[in-house]
Amino acid sequence: MRKVLIIFIIVCNCGFLKSQESTPSDSVKTEKKNIIKRVIDYFENSNEVNNDKRFDFSIIGGPHYSSDTKFGLGLVASGLYRLDRNDLSMSPSNVSLYGDITTTGAYVIGISGNTLFPQLKYRIDADMYFSYNPSRYWGVGYTAGRKDHYSKFDNVTSEIKIDFLKRIGKSGYVGLTGNFRNIRGQAFEDISLLNGARDKSTAVGGGYILSYDSRDFIPNPYSGIYLKLEQIFYPKFMGSTYEFNKIEFIFRYYKEVWKGGVMAYDLQGIFNNGDTSWNMMSGMGNSHQMRGYYAGRYRDKKLVQTQVELRQHVYKRSGVALWAGAGNIFPKFSAFDWSETLPTFGIGYRWEFKNRVNVRLDYGIGKGESAFYFNINEAF
Repeated sequence: MRKVLIIFIIVCNCGFLKSQESTPSDSVKTEKKNIIKRVIDYFENSNEVNNDKRFDFSIIGGPHYSSDTKFGLGLVASGLYRLDRNDLSMSPSNVSLYGDITTTGAYVIGISGNTLFPQLKYRIDADMYFSYNPSRYWGVGYTAGRKDHYSKFDNVTSEIKIDFLKRIGKSGYVGLTGNFRNIRGQAFEDISLLNGARDKSTAVGGGYILSYDSRDFIPNPYSGIYLKLEQIFYPKFMGSTYEFNKIEFIFRYYKEVWKGGVMAYDLQGIFNNGDTSWNMMSGMGNSHQMRGYYAGRYRDKKLVQTQVELRQHVYKRSGVALWAGAGNIFPKFSAFDWSETLPTFGIGYRWEFKNRVNVRLDYGIGKGESAFYFNINEAF
């Protein structure tokens, strides 16, 4: 079981600092307390809406510990902005920067966001990151994931994905997507688990997107529907190591069920076709879906996963979340086996970092394993 302790640097919860008064005779103490007060004020006011700012930016971070990555330090920043500052009825654009480094040498740095153009005529969604992570590889398929035997290796990943969408009708979108992904496996303890496959590969491709999006606020929806069908082709002539294509289907539904309570539902399918390498297959387990499983322990050409989550505001800027879900990996549709379906459930804490932008601490439980997650924005 992975055990993680996340300690937030949310000094605004330390209300006792505010009640202390500075001593006029000690100028050094006065200066220090003024700095502390400024930090407290910063976090207390971080969730207030300020439409006068061209770019409303805030930052938060904290240390963490896990049995896998040991001690580490994470940093997350969030920014809200509007290309049309006169239209306050439209959801603002958002961007998140994140980074993390641990004593085992693992690190990640990335940026993601959604840029919404005036009147929502166009939209650009982007996500890019670079990571190095000492990892584990069990093999391909459900049976391999259930075994205790795995190989440690160093996983180096670079990925860029950009979607350009044009609105069709009230909430429909059609567009193009581009994706570059390079994954290198290094220093395998037992390279025989690859069964002769290459330890590194590159995928470069493009495709189309059809989507419907009526969510009221992308980082933290209270209502609406999100539907997406995406297909990306990775031909060799564009630089891909293997030639294959990937189809992804997403359906999400959000509804406010009572005061402060939002029910969120998520269904996702990822289907690879063609000559797909082991490190490009659909992997189960991350901070968004199938929370609780080691990322990539279960992997195969095709994946279906679903979850339902209740998000409840509790007090002031604090809230909680409860979820349950299930997922299944399989090489082809004819090989789908209900008995190989894996469960997930868990609980999380939410703290409103900016207006409707939450920092979350989740504890997910899977079949025989569990994990903690520290992130910004809701899981889906």
